[in-house]
Amino acid sequence: MTIYEQVSKSLGDRDIEAYLELLHEDGTFVFHKSGAQYSTEEWSVIASSALANEGFVQLSSRCLFEAEDILVTHAFMSYPDGSKESVIAVLMKKDDKIIRMETGSTPI
Repeated sequence: MTIYEQVSKSLGDRDIEAYLELLHEDGTFVFHKSGAQYSTEEWSVIASSALANEGFVQLSSRCLFEAEDILVTHAFMSYPDGSKESVIAVLMKKDDKIIRMETGSTPI
């Protein structure tokens, strides 16, 4: 199963343990919209909270490109406040785990 398939399944199932297993311990997670940057430990707390909230929904997702060291995705997201965004993510991979993720989003 590709990293994209594993991420999609874990998010769809709201399986935080499966999702966290995909993250490299030395990871960096960057959100261009806010300028925020998080370590794997910090991102794990944020992701856990998001998946526990039923208002956080990935409406659709697609893999634009995946190779041994990179994954590029596009998704439509809905948030607890009712807002929706189009999100593009570039995920760098190392040792079959996500070591860096950068996202850009546009409100829709």
